[in-house]
Amino acid sequence: MPAYKAPLRDMQFVMHDVLESEALYQSLPCFEEATADLMNAIVEEGAKFAENVLSPLNQSGDEESCTWNDGEVKTPEGFAAAYQQYVENGWAALSADPNYGGQGMPAFVGSVVSEMVGTANWSWGMYPGLSHGAVNTLEAHGDEAQKQKYLTKLIEGSWTGTMCLTEAHCGSDLGLLRTKAEPQADGSYAITGTKIFISAGEHDMAENIVHIVLARLPDAPEGTKGISLFIVPKVNVNDDGSLGERNAVRCDSIEKKMGIKASATCVMSFDGAKGYLIGPPNKGLACMFTFMNTARIGTAIQGLAHGELSYQGALAYARDRLSMRSLSGPKNPDGPADPIIVHADVRRMLLTQKALAEGSRAFIYFLAQQGDIVHAADGERAKKADDLLALLTPIAKAFITETGFESANHGVQVYGGHGFIREWGMEQIVRDARISMLYEGTTGIQALDLIGRKVLGSGGQLLLGFTGLIDEFCDANSDEALAPFIAALKQHKDEWLELSMKIGEAAMQNPDEAGAAAVDYLMYAGYVTLAYFWARMAAVAQQKITAAEGDTAFYQAKLMTAKFYFERLLPRTAAHKQAPLSGADNLMQMPEELFAF
Repeated sequence: MPAYKAPLRDMQFVMHDVLESEALYQSLPCFEEATADLMNAIVEEGAKFAENVLSPLNQSGDEESCTWNDGEVKTPEGFAAAYQQYVENGWAALSADPNYGGQGMPAFVGSVVSEMVGTANWSWGMYPGLSHGAVNTLEAHGDEAQKQKYLTKLIEGSWTGTMCLTEAHCGSDLGLLRTKAEPQADGSYAITGTKIFISAGEHDMAENIVHIVLARLPDAPEGTKGISLFIVPKVNVNDDGSLGERNAVRCDSIEKKMGIKASATCVMSFDGAKGYLIGPPNKGLACMFTFMNTARIGTAIQGLAHGELSYQGALAYARDRLSMRSLSGPKNPDGPADPIIVHADVRRMLLTQKALAEGSRAFIYFLAQQGDIVHAADGERAKKADDLLALLTPIAKAFITETGFESANHGVQVYGGHGFIREWGMEQIVRDARISMLYEGTTGIQALDLIGRKVLGSGGQLLLGFTGLIDEFCDANSDEALAPFIAALKQHKDEWLELSMKIGEAAMQNPDEAGAAAVDYLMYAGYVTLAYFWARMAAVAQQKITAAEGDTAFYQAKLMTAKFYFERLLPRTAAHKQAPLSGADNLMQMPEELFAF
């Protein structure tokens, strides 16, 4: 397994040079303390924890996995101790509300730390990671008593949280869920039902687990309009905050999975468990979207994490492994062969990994900033950021996980046969990465959300908000050295708008046209979005080189990687454009019975 090394130089380049984080947070009323020096200090300490504590547990956790015995789950050796260190060092409270024990740092900084934690050990990161969504949901929708009773402990980290949505008969279609919530005389509810695929639903790392559960009230309307949201603790909590008796919540089993084996994925049974309503009755799905949107951006980080870790392993191997001679003549004449990094195809894979990881990092950090603007600003500024999040979140979740999985596979390919052998750890990255395209809404679900709700559903207004940013950037950058990037970005921006209009017109005649176009449309959008961030990074790198500031080699590498992205990866949009324009007939015309032939 590659030993993770946090790419601090690139992280700080994106944080400060590209996204100008200090200036942003000085302009937001509750984040004035987030100076560049403080953010750097936090990130550097996070890197030490990720590299020295979590990374060594990654492969051993996969080998040992979680174990279940009579409703109890034991995590792999070292996981619980690492979690206690995480809590004691204050990481759980980093970006949470100071009124409930948090440190009040921007969620942006938390996202940077989450990237390092997840890249070092994604399975371990699932346990505190799910708590972030529970915290956000309670902050947004809980009443004051609920915040005092549950939020303070979640922020402290002594308790962890989950999201309990999925049932065996319904995955993404939550309108079919059957879990019941019966009102009780004391104002609580008796929750009865079974939930599956519950990450961190049971474990030995914290003294209590707070489940955020979707269920139906007795008089609830059918479908998604009849879903309510409840707090259901593993251990009941007394009025003074102390722990009481065990609630009627049980882990019936844990799944045997392809990857992330050290993360407990649980089947949870609620047998009249005591629960408490969050938010208004029958508005639970709207409240849960606070949790789900947090989780979707968190899952985008997983795509980045696996792409980055695979790249680090592949790069080290490619520089060390000797095989054959360069086609243009020996590059290691004193050795028996050249390192494989001299070969064009190996460089193709490495540069693909590098371009996708670094572009995705800029994209995710930008989204984290928008979340902070929504939280701290008001008026038009907050609305603009919220609109950008609405449009870009499904793109980030789906595109970055799809390309992260591609990068993970490239890592195996660079190693050749050794990549298929467990001891090297590269195949684990592939197995761990595969789930990212499934949970929190599959690529297809994200694509339908993008084309249906966000683009066509807004009459194109959300898309125009982002393409307006692209226009502003292009208009402000006339440097001749950037001309190829700017010209390609403008062309693809215009093409994106044209493609959206054509799909919309076709969908007005036949709704299946939107579904048939959706995934290719999202991938097209993802490549153009990453092109925007690569153009921004190239512009900053060019400015630094011109001004002779900093490490010239670092900025030259940025420009070369940007060139590779625009010339080698952005052209993939041609296929993603042509496929939707071919129409829905080639997907929908075949009768069901003919699929058997």
